[in-house]
Amino acid sequence: ALDAILQQECDFGVEIVLGEDCSSDGTLAICREYAEKYPKQITLIASTENVGWRANYRRCVEAARGKYVAFCDGDDYWCDENRLAEQVALMEANPKVGLCYTLAERRNERGELVGRFPIGEGHTSLDALLHDWCVENCTTLARREPVLDYYATEQPENHPEWLTEDLPMWLYVAAHAEVAYIDRATAVHRVFPDSVSHSTSLAKRLAFCDSSSNIKLWFDERYNNSHLQKFLARRRQNRALWLLSYHGSVGKFLKLWWQTCAEHPHLIYNIAPYGLFMKKIFWRMWR
Repeated sequence: ALDAILQQECDFGVEIVLGEDCSSDGTLAICREYAEKYPKQITLIASTENVGWRANYRRCVEAARGKYVAFCDGDDYWCDENRLAEQVALMEANPKVGLCYTLAERRNERGELVGRFPIGEGHTSLDALLHDWCVENCTTLARREPVLDYYATEQPENHPEWLTEDLPMWLYVAAHAEVAYIDRATAVHRVFPDSVSHSTSLAKRLAFCDSSSNIKLWFDERYNNSHLQKFLARRRQNRALWLLSYHGSVGKFLKLWWQTCAEHPHLIYNIAPYGLFMKKIFWRMWR
Protein backbone atom coordinates (compact mmCIF):
# COMPACT_ATOMS: atom_id res chain seq x y z
CA ALA A 1 0.00 0.00 0.00
CA LEU A 2 2.75 2.47 0.91
CA ASP A 3 4.75 1.70 -2.21
CA ALA A 4 1.72 2.44 -4.41
CA ILE A 5 1.27 5.84 -2.74
CA LEU A 6 4.96 6.67 -3.02
CA GLN A 7 4.83 5.82 -6.74
CA GLN A 8 2.14 8.40 -7.54
CA GLU A 9 3.02 10.47 -10.62
CA CYS A 10 2.22 14.09 -9.79
CA ASP A 11 3.79 17.56 -9.85
CA PHE A 12 2.98 18.33 -6.20
CA GLY A 13 4.23 16.95 -2.92
CA VAL A 14 2.50 14.02 -1.23
CA GLU A 15 2.61 13.70 2.54
CA ILE A 16 1.81 10.30 4.08
CA VAL A 17 0.48 10.24 7.65
CA LEU A 18 0.60 6.76 9.16
CA GLY A 19 -1.69 6.13 12.11
CA GLU A 20 -0.39 3.02 13.89
CA ASP A 21 -2.72 2.02 16.71
CA CYS A 22 -0.86 -0.68 18.64
CA SER A 23 -1.01 -3.42 16.01
CA SER A 24 0.22 -6.81 17.21
CA ASP A 25 1.30 -8.16 13.82
CA GLY A 26 4.54 -6.29 13.18
CA THR A 27 2.91 -3.33 11.43
CA LEU A 28 4.67 -0.80 13.67
CA ALA A 29 8.11 -2.09 12.67
CA ILE A 30 7.22 -1.77 8.98
CA CYS A 31 5.88 1.76 9.53
CA ARG A 32 9.06 2.79 11.34
CA GLU A 33 11.17 1.36 8.54
CA TYR A 34 9.31 3.41 5.92
CA ALA A 35 9.31 6.56 8.08
CA GLU A 36 13.09 6.32 8.48
CA LYS A 37 13.57 5.66 4.76
CA TYR A 38 11.32 8.55 3.65
CA PRO A 39 11.53 11.12 6.50
CA LYS A 40 10.44 14.06 4.31
CA GLN A 41 7.33 12.31 3.05
CA ILE A 42 6.14 10.10 5.89
CA THR A 43 4.94 11.12 9.35
CA LEU A 44 4.36 8.27 11.79
CA ILE A 45 1.81 8.68 14.57
CA ALA A 46 2.04 5.82 17.05
CA SER A 47 0.79 5.34 20.60
CA THR A 48 1.66 3.20 23.60
CA GLU A 49 -1.97 2.16 24.07
CA ASN A 50 -4.86 1.60 21.70
CA VAL A 51 -6.83 4.78 20.97
CA GLY A 52 -9.47 3.16 18.75
CA TRP A 53 -10.14 3.44 15.02
CA ARG A 54 -12.18 6.64 15.27
CA ALA A 55 -9.59 8.59 17.25
CA ASN A 56 -6.87 7.21 14.98
CA TYR A 57 -8.71 8.53 11.93
CA ARG A 58 -9.14 11.95 13.46
CA ARG A 59 -5.57 12.40 14.65
CA CYS A 60 -4.28 11.55 11.17
CA VAL A 61 -6.54 14.14 9.52
CA GLU A 62 -5.56 16.77 12.06
CA ALA A 63 -1.86 16.00 11.59
CA ALA A 64 -2.06 16.32 7.81
CA ARG A 65 -0.85 19.64 6.37
CA GLY A 66 -2.06 19.43 2.78
CA LYS A 67 -5.03 21.02 1.06
CA TYR A 68 -6.45 17.61 0.26
CA VAL A 69 -6.67 14.29 2.13
CA ALA A 70 -6.99 10.76 0.76
CA PHE A 71 -7.44 7.54 2.71
CA CYS A 72 -6.08 4.02 2.46
CA ASP A 73 -7.26 1.72 5.25
CA GLY A 74 -5.74 -1.52 6.46
CA ASP A 75 -5.14 -3.96 3.63
CA ASP A 76 -6.52 -1.73 0.84
CA TYR A 77 -4.13 -0.37 -1.79
CA TRP A 78 -4.04 1.98 -4.77
CA CYS A 79 -3.58 0.57 -8.28
CA ASP A 80 -3.31 3.69 -10.47
CA GLU A 81 -0.16 5.83 -10.35
CA ASN A 82 -1.98 8.81 -11.91
CA ARG A 83 -4.88 8.73 -9.50
CA LEU A 84 -3.97 11.70 -7.29
CA ALA A 85 -2.90 13.87 -10.23
CA GLU A 86 -6.24 13.37 -11.98
CA GLN A 87 -8.35 13.89 -8.87
CA VAL A 88 -6.47 17.02 -7.80
CA ALA A 89 -6.69 18.47 -11.33
CA LEU A 90 -10.44 17.90 -11.34
CA MET A 91 -10.91 19.54 -7.95
CA GLU A 92 -8.62 22.47 -8.71
CA ALA A 93 -10.70 23.15 -11.83
CA ASN A 94 -13.94 22.85 -9.82
CA PRO A 95 -13.62 24.69 -6.47
CA LYS A 96 -17.15 23.70 -5.43
CA VAL A 97 -16.23 19.99 -5.46
CA GLY A 98 -15.42 18.82 -1.94
CA LEU A 99 -15.12 15.09 -2.62
CA CYS A 100 -13.93 13.07 -5.60
CA TYR A 101 -14.10 9.27 -5.69
CA THR A 102 -13.59 6.59 -8.31
CA LEU A 103 -14.48 3.06 -9.27
CA ALA A 104 -12.83 0.41 -7.08
CA GLU A 105 -11.96 -3.25 -7.42
CA ARG A 106 -12.87 -5.68 -4.66
CA ARG A 107 -10.56 -8.62 -4.09
CA ASN A 108 -10.59 -11.45 -1.56
CA GLU A 109 -7.76 -12.59 0.71
CA ARG A 110 -6.28 -14.60 -2.18
CA GLY A 111 -6.15 -11.52 -4.40
CA GLU A 112 -8.94 -12.76 -6.67
CA LEU A 113 -11.26 -10.19 -8.20
CA VAL A 114 -14.73 -10.64 -6.69
CA GLY A 115 -16.39 -7.49 -8.02
CA ARG A 116 -16.25 -3.78 -8.63
CA PHE A 117 -17.87 -0.96 -6.71
CA PRO A 118 -20.03 0.84 -7.49
CA ILE A 119 -21.80 -1.75 -9.62
CA GLY A 120 -23.73 0.85 -11.60
CA GLU A 121 -23.19 4.56 -12.07
CA GLY A 122 -21.49 6.67 -9.44
CA HIS A 123 -23.78 9.13 -7.68
CA THR A 124 -22.87 12.74 -6.97
CA SER A 125 -25.76 14.22 -4.96
CA LEU A 126 -26.59 13.79 -1.29
CA ASP A 127 -30.06 12.46 -2.08
CA ALA A 128 -28.70 9.86 -4.51
CA LEU A 129 -25.92 8.79 -2.13
CA LEU A 130 -28.41 8.33 0.69
CA HIS A 131 -30.59 6.30 -1.64
CA ASP A 132 -27.76 4.15 -3.00
CA TRP A 133 -24.37 4.43 -1.27
CA CYS A 134 -21.54 3.84 -3.73
CA VAL A 135 -18.36 5.45 -2.32
CA GLU A 136 -15.41 3.14 -1.62
CA ASN A 137 -13.28 4.90 0.98
CA CYS A 138 -9.92 3.90 -0.51
CA THR A 139 -10.75 5.83 -3.72
CA THR A 140 -11.63 9.15 -2.11
CA LEU A 141 -9.89 12.51 -2.27
CA ALA A 142 -11.41 15.36 -0.27
CA ARG A 143 -10.64 18.90 0.69
CA ARG A 144 -9.23 18.80 4.20
CA GLU A 145 -11.27 21.72 5.54
CA PRO A 146 -14.75 20.13 5.21
CA VAL A 147 -13.38 16.94 6.79
CA LEU A 148 -12.16 18.96 9.76
CA ASP A 149 -15.56 20.69 9.84
CA TYR A 150 -17.20 17.26 10.05
CA TYR A 151 -15.27 16.41 13.19
CA ALA A 152 -15.96 19.80 14.76
CA THR A 153 -19.65 19.92 13.86
CA GLU A 154 -20.90 16.35 14.12
CA GLN A 155 -18.47 15.19 16.84
CA PRO A 156 -18.59 11.51 15.83
CA GLU A 157 -16.98 10.52 19.13
CA ASN A 158 -20.42 11.22 20.63
CA HIS A 159 -21.99 8.64 18.31
CA PRO A 160 -20.64 5.23 19.38
CA GLU A 161 -23.54 3.67 17.49
CA TRP A 162 -21.85 4.75 14.24
CA LEU A 163 -19.78 1.66 13.44
CA THR A 164 -18.01 3.24 10.47
CA GLU A 165 -16.26 6.56 9.94
CA ASP A 166 -16.26 7.06 6.19
CA LEU A 167 -20.04 6.89 5.62
CA PRO A 168 -21.00 9.79 7.94
CA MET A 169 -17.89 11.75 6.94
CA TRP A 170 -18.65 11.65 3.22
CA LEU A 171 -22.38 12.24 3.73
CA TYR A 172 -21.44 15.39 5.65
CA VAL A 173 -19.15 16.56 2.85
CA ALA A 174 -21.83 15.77 0.23
CA ALA A 175 -24.29 17.90 2.23
CA HIS A 176 -21.96 20.90 2.08
CA ALA A 177 -20.16 20.57 -1.27
CA GLU A 178 -20.40 19.01 -4.69
CA VAL A 179 -19.23 15.45 -5.34
CA ALA A 180 -17.41 14.18 -8.44
CA TYR A 181 -16.96 10.62 -9.73
CA ILE A 182 -14.33 9.12 -12.05
CA ASP A 183 -15.41 5.88 -13.73
CA ARG A 184 -12.04 4.12 -13.61
CA ALA A 185 -10.65 1.75 -10.98
CA THR A 186 -7.85 3.44 -9.03
CA ALA A 187 -7.80 1.39 -5.82
CA VAL A 188 -8.47 -2.08 -4.45
CA HIS A 189 -10.63 -2.80 -1.43
CA ARG A 190 -9.74 -6.11 0.20
CA VAL A 191 -12.76 -8.12 1.35
CA PHE A 192 -12.11 -10.35 4.36
CA PRO A 193 -14.71 -12.58 6.05
CA ASP A 194 -14.00 -11.18 9.51
CA SER A 195 -14.04 -7.48 8.61
CA VAL A 196 -16.64 -5.17 10.14
CA SER A 197 -18.62 -4.71 6.92
CA HIS A 198 -18.28 -8.28 5.57
CA SER A 199 -18.33 -10.38 8.75
CA THR A 200 -19.55 -13.97 8.74
CA SER A 201 -21.05 -13.35 12.19
CA LEU A 202 -24.80 -12.79 12.02
CA ALA A 203 -24.77 -10.45 15.03
CA LYS A 204 -21.98 -8.30 13.54
CA ARG A 205 -23.65 -8.18 10.11
CA LEU A 206 -26.96 -7.12 11.65
CA ALA A 207 -25.22 -4.50 13.81
CA PHE A 208 -23.34 -3.03 10.84
CA CYS A 209 -26.45 -3.05 8.65
CA ASP A 210 -28.46 -1.33 11.35
CA SER A 211 -25.73 1.22 12.04
CA SER A 212 -25.29 2.14 8.36
CA SER A 213 -29.04 2.53 7.92
CA ASN A 214 -29.36 4.69 11.03
CA ILE A 215 -26.50 6.93 9.87
CA LYS A 216 -28.36 7.53 6.61
CA LEU A 217 -31.63 8.21 8.45
CA TRP A 218 -29.81 10.68 10.72
CA PHE A 219 -28.22 12.61 7.84
CA ASP A 220 -31.41 12.51 5.79
CA GLU A 221 -33.29 14.18 8.63
CA ARG A 222 -30.54 16.70 9.34
CA TYR A 223 -29.52 17.69 5.82
CA ASN A 224 -32.08 16.33 3.35
CA ASN A 225 -35.42 17.49 4.82
CA SER A 226 -36.28 13.86 5.73
CA HIS A 227 -36.96 13.27 2.06
CA LEU A 228 -36.06 9.57 2.23
CA GLN A 229 -37.15 8.63 5.76
CA LYS A 230 -39.81 6.12 4.74
CA PHE A 231 -37.66 4.58 2.03
CA LEU A 232 -34.60 4.27 4.30
CA ALA A 233 -36.63 2.79 7.17
CA ARG A 234 -38.17 0.25 4.80
CA ARG A 235 -34.78 -0.69 3.36
CA ARG A 236 -33.30 -1.08 6.85
CA GLN A 237 -36.11 -3.42 7.83
CA ASN A 238 -35.88 -5.42 4.59
CA ARG A 239 -32.13 -5.90 4.78
CA ALA A 240 -32.14 -7.04 8.41
CA LEU A 241 -35.05 -9.40 7.90
CA TRP A 242 -33.51 -10.77 4.71
CA LEU A 243 -30.48 -11.80 6.78
CA LEU A 244 -32.71 -13.34 9.43
CA SER A 245 -34.72 -15.20 6.79
CA TYR A 246 -31.60 -17.37 6.33
CA HIS A 247 -30.11 -17.24 9.83
CA GLY A 248 -31.39 -16.98 13.37
CA SER A 249 -34.60 -18.12 14.97
CA VAL A 250 -38.18 -17.42 13.97
CA GLY A 251 -38.57 -15.63 17.29
CA LYS A 252 -35.67 -13.29 16.49
CA PHE A 253 -37.19 -12.57 13.07
CA LEU A 254 -40.58 -11.66 14.56
CA LYS A 255 -39.02 -9.61 17.36
CA LEU A 256 -37.04 -7.47 14.92
CA TRP A 257 -40.06 -7.05 12.66
CA TRP A 258 -42.17 -5.85 15.57
CA GLN A 259 -39.46 -3.50 16.87
CA THR A 260 -39.03 -1.83 13.49
CA CYS A 261 -42.79 -1.51 13.02
CA ALA A 262 -43.14 0.06 16.47
CA GLU A 263 -40.41 2.57 15.59
CA HIS A 264 -41.88 3.32 12.14
CA PRO A 265 -45.62 2.39 12.10
CA HIS A 266 -45.86 2.74 8.31
CA LEU A 267 -43.70 -0.41 8.03
CA ILE A 268 -46.69 -2.54 9.01
CA TYR A 269 -47.76 -2.05 5.39
CA ASN A 270 -44.40 -3.15 4.00
CA ILE A 271 -45.19 -6.43 2.23
CA ALA A 272 -41.58 -7.68 1.90
CA PRO A 273 -41.30 -9.03 5.49
CA TYR A 274 -44.37 -11.22 5.01
CA GLY A 275 -42.77 -12.91 2.02
CA LEU A 276 -39.45 -13.20 3.88
CA PHE A 277 -41.24 -14.80 6.83
CA MET A 278 -42.83 -17.43 4.57
CA LYS A 279 -39.41 -18.08 3.04
CA LYS A 280 -37.96 -18.56 6.51
CA ILE A 281 -40.64 -21.07 7.46
CA PHE A 282 -40.11 -23.10 4.28
CA TRP A 283 -36.34 -22.73 4.59
CA ARG A 284 -36.46 -24.33 8.03
CA MET A 285 -38.70 -27.11 6.75
CA TRP A 286 -36.47 -27.95 3.78
CA ARG A 287 -33.13 -27.90 5.60
